[in-house]
Amino acid sequence: MIAASEANPGDLCLPREVLPKRQQRSAKVRKSPPALHSARGVKTWTEAVDWLKIRGIEDIECITPDLAGVARGKMMPTSKFTSNTSLALPSAIYRHTISGEYPEETGQFRYDARDSDIKLVPDLSTLSIVPWETDPTAQVICDIVGSQGEQISYTPRNVLKRVIELYRQKGWKPVVAPEIEFYLVAQNDDPDYPLRPPKGRSGRSILGGQGYSIAGINEFDELIDDIYHFSEKQGLEIDTLIHEEGPAQLEINLRHGDPVELADQVFLFKRTIREAALKHGIYATFMAKPMQGQPGSAMHIHQSVIDIETGRNIFSNPDGSPSQEFFFFIGGMQHYVPRTLSMMAPYVNSYRRLTPDMSAPVNTAWGYDNRTTAFRIPVSDPVARRIENRLPSSDANPYLALAASLGCGYLGIVEGLLPTPPSEHTANEGAIELPRGLLEAVSLLESAPALTEVFSAEFIAIYAGVKRGEFETFMQVISPWEREFLLLNV
Repeated sequence: MIAASEANPGDLCLPREVLPKRQQRSAKVRKSPPALHSARGVKTWTEAVDWLKIRGIEDIECITPDLAGVARGKMMPTSKFTSNTSLALPSAIYRHTISGEYPEETGQFRYDARDSDIKLVPDLSTLSIVPWETDPTAQVICDIVGSQGEQISYTPRNVLKRVIELYRQKGWKPVVAPEIEFYLVAQNDDPDYPLRPPKGRSGRSILGGQGYSIAGINEFDELIDDIYHFSEKQGLEIDTLIHEEGPAQLEINLRHGDPVELADQVFLFKRTIREAALKHGIYATFMAKPMQGQPGSAMHIHQSVIDIETGRNIFSNPDGSPSQEFFFFIGGMQHYVPRTLSMMAPYVNSYRRLTPDMSAPVNTAWGYDNRTTAFRIPVSDPVARRIENRLPSSDANPYLALAASLGCGYLGIVEGLLPTPPSEHTANEGAIELPRGLLEAVSLLESAPALTEVFSAEFIAIYAGVKRGEFETFMQVISPWEREFLLLNV
């Protein structure tokens, strides 16, 4: 079905009284609320019914991110979705690992003794079509509440909302802009074999060293056109797209905005990019380190904070100089980011990216326009003064990575934490100042009482238990390195 907004522009030039009856009906549709013709979101259930009807939607996906950022939920006919149907999931989906296993109870990690249900509550502002489906299908991101409507503290969207509420109580609103890197790789159905770059339109495998190369992007013109097309259909806004240093490594930058809305966009972008790649017979991967010897993939986060009442960027004084809050935010990042790194680098593979000489920071330094630091201050006017966190990897759940980054800055402001002097030179030449592995990072997350107040004790207990379970699963796998160097030498 063609939406009214896509009708022939020539139809609009005729007086309504001379239009055929079918076109008169279309003209009436065009007078309906603007939200019904927007690509993304409605305000009420009444508008949702009309929005779905206008587009001839047959099925709807009710989705929500699990701890890994994987879409979980239910699919149903549109008629059931709009009939006040109660949507429930087992609470255990937030206690399983990325490989689908359920860890043993350890420490504070416990299962719900009743294995009770939790409810999906659709956020109608996220309603959009699913453009890669052949049948007319829509999707909506859902919040999670308990079976009686009570708040659930441990789901990723709720964790981020909890952090945003802390800011709101101070009269502030954080603003973020994520940058997401990812690789295109040839299809690979055997995990024992290394990943390879795909062939582009030239018919040759893509090589590295093509940072900002337009020719590198043009190798995948049709795929990128699909990414833009799919994004436009969902109301997702891409700011820029570039080729990064790795072979067939791309980066998408999103426009700045509300943290929950941007996390939703990253969540949907990952689905979109994977689907566009599959359409062209290749994979898109957000692994932090998919290829040995090549740069890893990051999710850099640009952050600022505005005063809700005045709209002023609190990182700048009225005279344009950096404010006290600006420096406190950096101090909070320096102090607390190592303790929340498991939320920004959530897998064993993530720490392979955080190594010296591989285009990723391994420090807690900050500096003005210094890409060797963990926290870079881009060149900007005072009104746009912001802090870029360069540590998160693209495998991170966007809701948790944003919650961690903003939570650290918040604690810095409220605790008045002063930063070190800015780094004027290369900051990656000294000792590594971050956890070197997942278990160390998880232990640091559990050891900071202030983080319990920011994220909730229940979330930290569940998250730590799942991450330890994932590590134990990883330890069951014998790597090629072990076979190569230990087999005949020990």
